[in-house]
Amino acid sequence: MAFSAIIKPTDYFNTKLYTGTGASSQAQTGVGLQPDFVWIKSRSTSEGHVLADVVRGVTKYLISNTASVEVTNTDTVKSFDSDGYTIGPAGVTGGNGVTFASWNWKAGTAVSGATTGSGTAKTYTGSVNTTAGFSIIKYTGNSASGHQIPHRLGVAPKMIIVKCLNQAQTWTVYHQSLGSGTPQNYWLHLDTTDAQISGLGIWNNTAPNATNFTVGDSDNVNGGLNYIAYCFADVPGFSKMGSYRGNGNANGTFVYTGFKPAFIILKTSTIASNDWVMFDNKRLGYNVSNDSLKPNSASTEQTGLDIDLLSNGFKLRGAQNDINGNGGTYIFMAFAETPFVANSGASIPTTAR
Repeated sequence: MAFSAIIKPTDYFNTKLYTGTGASSQAQTGVGLQPDFVWIKSRSTSEGHVLADVVRGVTKYLISNTASVEVTNTDTVKSFDSDGYTIGPAGVTGGNGVTFASWNWKAGTAVSGATTGSGTAKTYTGSVNTTAGFSIIKYTGNSASGHQIPHRLGVAPKMIIVKCLNQAQTWTVYHQSLGSGTPQNYWLHLDTTDAQISGLGIWNNTAPNATNFTVGDSDNVNGGLNYIAYCFADVPGFSKMGSYRGNGNANGTFVYTGFKPAFIILKTSTIASNDWVMFDNKRLGYNVSNDSLKPNSASTEQTGLDIDLLSNGFKLRGAQNDINGNGGTYIFMAFAETPFVANSGASIPTTAR
């Protein structure tokens, strides 16, 4: 039964489009929530992706398409507001006449404590929303394999994105569908086109559980440095992490999510030299949707990667390796525009609708 505890998905996730004015203070309202994590990308200029959150604080951001350290800039995200956020005149967030897309998540409850597992216990702080299956955790590494980081979701996260804040290190992504049943031995880099990589130094051969995710001794996730982790769990009718097999055909694979997607991020895990791709329901607003942005690239918005956003999932309409290479395995994370909720006793259609 696919009853969603979330009746209005836009209370927890929403996409906001805007055009920068270059002004010193630009309030972006109409988001419908007070965001705790904001991801901004220029659509019309080749600027980097900006990722800002309440745990690290305003004026600080990371760039998903580079391994660079955290940036501090008072002209970027200036505040997180009750119905959106305020930006400054920096070209990456508010340049005059530049069009932007932003994706906004709600966490909300502040948490803190000590890490566990191997090595010296370290402090962590964060913000968590167990209803929406999302948490932001800032922690300090200890260089010991088996270091356990509390994520505070109460269920095992299906996707985790980790970035070192104070040393240039690649972004590291855990996803439940990597590695053909052993995802704890695999990872992807958010800032590259690499296929999945295997080893023990990242997740210490330990899958996340309902309390912690475990890290190895790699500086990517657990040197004597500071890190941010964005943790996501499945919530029926609201969020879904999964995988699909590409067929290399314009009549592509249908992927069931249980809702009409408002946002999708996907990547092939098995075909090297292909981009991450992001779609949403606002930039074009109708099928076939083909306005895409790429988290590993500063490039402007592209067209040509075709996808249908349907009432209970999405269907690939292009044959490109970025989204639908023949025989390739793809991982995805999706969030709902509208839950596809059945009446009591009714079945949920799992074919394209």
